[in-house]
Amino acid sequence: MAAAKKDPKRFTEIRNSKALRDYFVDERFEAGIQLRGTEVKSIRAGKAQINDAFGRIEKGEAWLYNAHIEQYAFGNIHNHDARRIRKLLLHRRHIAKIQHALEAGGRALVPLRMYFKEALVKVEVALCTGKKLHDRRDDLKKRAVMREVDQAMKHRPR
Repeated sequence: MAAAKKDPKRFTEIRNSKALRDYFVDERFEAGIQLRGTEVKSIRAGKAQINDAFGRIEKGEAWLYNAHIEQYAFGNIHNHDARRIRKLLLHRRHIAKIQHALEAGGRALVPLRMYFKEALVKVEVALCTGKKLHDRRDDLKKRAVMREVDQAMKHRPR
């Protein structure tokens, strides 16, 4: 029997839907994440959520808080805790850069998406600045104007 081809539908990407709405994204980093076996299986099944997650730097290491990875349905008594703190794997210079930005104030380390890169789970984290209410309103106005322009261009005679 021949080896099965890779199924493109099997690719899973978990996105933080609130991140781009609530923050200005300044700088992005790709980080590995330290997981247990059943956590990887749950992520592959799409049973994870990072909407409320955030990152911190403690003792020279990056940590991801509040990421919810559901317990694996076919797991046993050694299944993982859904909201445990997980270590982010970054280069030392990236950790130092993030730490300086966080200590300066006004910024947060926010995960934007969690995805598979070959067999490894990666997390795209970003240094973000929070948006104010008027910034969000400006974004909504810009989107509405762009939508109207697109509609006008779609229906114009050629």
